[in-house]
Amino acid sequence: MAKPLRSFALFLVPLLVLTLACSALGGPVVEAPPADGTNVLFSDDFSDPDSGWDRVQADEGLTDYDNGQYRIFVDQARFDRWANPGLSFTDVQVEADATKIGGPDDNDFGLVCRYQDIENFYAFLISSDGFYAILKYSGGSSEILGSDSWPPSEAINQGAATNHLRADCIADSLTLYANGEQLHAVTDSAFSSGDVGLIAGTFDEPGADIAFDDFVVLQP
Repeated sequence: MAKPLRSFALFLVPLLVLTLACSALGGPVVEAPPADGTNVLFSDDFSDPDSGWDRVQADEGLTDYDNGQYRIFVDQARFDRWANPGLSFTDVQVEADATKIGGPDDNDFGLVCRYQDIENFYAFLISSDGFYAILKYSGGSSEILGSDSWPPSEAINQGAATNHLRADCIADSLTLYANGEQLHAVTDSAFSSGDVGLIAGTFDEPGADIAFDDFVVLQP
């Protein structure tokens, strides 16, 4: 059984638009690893609420730091919220832990790479009822890449459980992992660099509430 195709639309709160504007491609492209020889390009455990992520609260939800984690709450049906640290990379391996702390299992949440602006980026998503997809947002609409629906996977921890997510964006290859297992791999060349980020959203029922932690960007 597969999750039915969701008809996505970009619902944008004006305050969110203003905040995300600073996260578009404006900084230098980060390509080389740090001088200490590690392959960590960026990391954040969200213990510092001034580390640079969006802080937005609105009637439809919020994207903000919360007790040493980063929380995305979406209190409107068929609505997506995301947040970015305001950086720019080319090829990356993005990882984070994500936990459902409230709302329906029929949700979506995950990682973002190659974020250009509020209408153009890739999203690597799972749901708390065990489905997954890689989406391309382009020009104000979105499409599921490499599938016509959201397939299920036993690798996804369902309900109020933590999932370790990973998104590889390397050349035109896009790969989604959950808890160490590859879920999906596609190719797409629309975006070659951009910001990274976190995303969560709803389907028919509002109230998706996701806490993210231990966000890291690695040079693959």
